[in-house]
Amino acid sequence: MSRIPFAEARFFNLNDTRSALETRFETYLRRLRGRRSGLPPEDLGNECDALPDPFWKVNLSGPEQDRIRRRARRIFERRKAASGLEHLKKDDRERLEVLKDGARLISIPSEHRADEIAAAIHEAMPWMAPATEVIWHGMRRSMREGLPGLKVESLNLTGPSGIGKSYLGRILGKLLAAPTTVIEATGENASFGVVGSQRGWGGSHPGRLIETVLQSGVANPIMVIDEIEKAGSPESMKGQTFGLAEALLPLLEPMTAKRWSCPYYQVKFDMSWVIWILTSNDYRRLPEPLLNRCPPIRLRHLTVAELSGFVRREGKKRALSETSIETICEVLAHPSLQQHRPSLRVASRMLQNASDLEQRPPLH
Repeated sequence: MSRIPFAEARFFNLNDTRSALETRFETYLRRLRGRRSGLPPEDLGNECDALPDPFWKVNLSGPEQDRIRRRARRIFERRKAASGLEHLKKDDRERLEVLKDGARLISIPSEHRADEIAAAIHEAMPWMAPATEVIWHGMRRSMREGLPGLKVESLNLTGPSGIGKSYLGRILGKLLAAPTTVIEATGENASFGVVGSQRGWGGSHPGRLIETVLQSGVANPIMVIDEIEKAGSPESMKGQTFGLAEALLPLLEPMTAKRWSCPYYQVKFDMSWVIWILTSNDYRRLPEPLLNRCPPIRLRHLTVAELSGFVRREGKKRALSETSIETICEVLAHPSLQQHRPSLRVASRMLQNASDLEQRPPLH
């Protein structure tokens, strides 16, 4: 996997404190003085080792020690300023240490592999063809342009409930072996759950986005936000709104995402590689700026044949009997259910119930 610089920060050794710098300078000066005063080399030890007992014979004057402390302080302060992390607590600096060598990028080996992945998604979810095509072209484009990693444009999947919009993200993550985070917009506190809350607020915390990168070390994870149109937009006492859709705008724009400022860490990160999959039941409830950055991909209901195909494929994966599989297909195809439009959610629940029944111990 390729690596890219991810954080606009410089990482220095956390153990290189002012005290450690002073000790290093004192050790160097004492060894230099000892060598000039004629102490045997074996008494001074190796350059990388601490000085042995004879070094105490070499004394440093008060002005020399003061000069060492001043120099150590200047170097330490300049390192803090250059790091861009001086405002963080030690625990937060240590948390960001995983990014000191950059972040990895998930990639695919060839355009042929892109074809295989797209075919696998289409076989599992043929009704998702409009979304699969966008993913397919994105994968092939990444290879043609020689990008260091996989880059797919953001998807805004809109369509009926229960057709597997968020499931598409899970399948893609599994096929790419990419870290995948699914966020229920209805359960998040406005934008805070995704992008984090600003440092200094009570209960401030990093968002799920940066946490996914820190935990995986991958710069292009798959972030699925389910039912984004249902996310609330609470207001502060000063009338400021904190809507999820508004918080996503800089992350969906490649130029601003490349230097996205995290509200919690207050450090800029390169989020331009993140693969976003937004889902909604009604795109008309989304703000126009978000739709401009991420046009909706309109999806339809499943047909009975597609739902039956899904049941048969999943039933075989779960090692269900043919009797159980065909019974579920017959129930889902019954005319009395067609007015309610059976969904993947219903089919998955029936498959799970059938699996539980077949795996239960015999009754005596």
